[in-house]
Amino acid sequence: MEAPQDIPSNFENGFKPFLKSLPDDTIVYVIYIIDSKLADAQIRSRLNIVLQAANVLIKKYLKDYIWQRDDFKLALKREDGTWLLRGRSNFGDSSADEWLIVYLIRELSKQYPDAWMRVSDTDGEFLLIEAANALPKWLNPEIAEHRVWINKGELRIIPMEKNTSSSRNLTVKQALAAISSSPSTLIHSSLIEEEAFYRIRDHPKAISETLHHSVITIPRRIAYILHEKPSYISAATEAFYLRDPIALRPLQQDSPSALTFPPTDFISTSIAFTKVGYAQLKSQEFPPPQSWQNQLPKSASAKEATGVEIGMKLSCGFEMLVSDPQNQDKKDVREIMLLLEDIESGEESLPTDKQIQTWSHQDDNDAWLDINYEDFERELAGKTAPKATKKETGPSAGFGDKSAQENLRKMVERFEAFMNDEDAGAEGINMDDMDFDDDEDDDEDEEDTDEEDKDVSFDEQEFAKMMREMMGMPPNDTSSAKELTRKVEELDSDSDDEQEVDEIRKLSERMEQELNESGALNLDPTPRKVRATKLSNGKGKEKTSEDSGEDSEDEGGEVDIDYNLAKNMLEAFKGQTGMAGPAGNLMGLMGVRMPRDEQDEDDK
Repeated sequence: MEAPQDIPSNFENGFKPFLKSLPDDTIVYVIYIIDSKLADAQIRSRLNIVLQAANVLIKKYLKDYIWQRDDFKLALKREDGTWLLRGRSNFGDSSADEWLIVYLIRELSKQYPDAWMRVSDTDGEFLLIEAANALPKWLNPEIAEHRVWINKGELRIIPMEKNTSSSRNLTVKQALAAISSSPSTLIHSSLIEEEAFYRIRDHPKAISETLHHSVITIPRRIAYILHEKPSYISAATEAFYLRDPIALRPLQQDSPSALTFPPTDFISTSIAFTKVGYAQLKSQEFPPPQSWQNQLPKSASAKEATGVEIGMKLSCGFEMLVSDPQNQDKKDVREIMLLLEDIESGEESLPTDKQIQTWSHQDDNDAWLDINYEDFERELAGKTAPKATKKETGPSAGFGDKSAQENLRKMVERFEAFMNDEDAGAEGINMDDMDFDDDEDDDEDEEDTDEEDKDVSFDEQEFAKMMREMMGMPPNDTSSAKELTRKVEELDSDSDDEQEVDEIRKLSERMEQELNESGALNLDPTPRKVRATKLSNGKGKEKTSEDSGEDSEDEGGEVDIDYNLAKNMLEAFKGQTGMAGPAGNLMGLMGVRMPRDEQDEDDK
């Protein structure tokens, strides 16, 4: 294959272009067959068999599944003289889609022992990010690329090369060669594997739990389209959620009849949403646009009114989707327009009321959107929630859904482990020898920093003043403290006098008493460790009524520590407004992937 003729001369002279990273929210998955006994044609045939098995898995587990954006799809390719299966999917705001792909890849690997698979996303080796607390020190981001593989359902890691003073990222060829030559040397740790695959521990049962069914009121044309292919709802929901003033122009027409989906001929039916999409529709305030004014059907109850409102938002999403010129080449839009053409031509007819009554009328409880902050605080403390009443059982019990509770508990647990790291001293985190920086150091900056350090001095009086302010002690005590210090210094000059020694002892006792009253000497870490253990196990028990009287105040303090920790970390991340910042970086180092920010109702 000849090289393109339009490449600038500086590229021909050895200038390397910038490597293009993956788009945001994108996962890449690759499958290789590693068997030295197989010829090139046999490897290709073997990969076709794996591809057929992947399609069987899709039919088995994903019959009614709705993807947020791209679905799971593998294609046979040849790269660098090697046959492989490769796929790439954009999962948008739905991390559930990303982990579903991980589950499918892992299940596929269990069927074919000679198949070696790997997954990566915009963050790189995200399986290692999940297992950050269980990784050996040598395995850091600088050398992790292409070292993590899935084989026989197990997570295997290519070890660092021997007889090398430093190690870098492996290339794909080097990784495949290492697996082929010495597969027995690859590292398999059950602890790392458990952490890495933690989010798919409930699959395949959890697959169906990602959908939410709700009875809403929509035009009959949209009901027909969604009945033909329910997955169209993802594109329409995203068009509504990411709308801009230009996208809203078609909805500002005075005549509703000019719309592709006019607000007429309404019917009520159950629609399947992704949980992410349902939350996006329900959470946003959106008054009816000009073309929908006075067109909404009347509601007999608050629940029906909610269904009408969500149906209006979804209908506007469909209108914006098909009206945007940028979407005309998208597969979903082309298929929707073909369905509408069939209706206009008479080849297809809209469903009748009698037919619609035979459709599903499933209406799920959306209490998983709500958070009870008392349960939130209790979960952080690792305590068991009180027995729920009949009305509270099911999905609505507790705060959010089970996945949200597990992720929150895990975030606090990792942060505590990070803060309680015994290997970290006053100088900060002890970096491993392999945690090198790829960039050159700036010697001038280091020299300036050293000179600044030499100028630093410690003002004992100022420090004492700050400590007393933090402990809440009155300012007038400062003079007495100075007097005590003065007397101690005077007495220290003549240590032979026994009376002076007694006076020093009395002064020390007075100082100790003051510090005890302010709580400055209450440094016993035992309660904190007990609480942390309960949190990590998630099996803490409520104290009996006999102990609750004495310990309730202490327990409340322990709960507040974790509650404030989670709250402050989330608020700090929110304050970054989607950009890089210390909160996101710190949680990323601990393997916690923070969600994208959504405005609270109070902030609107």
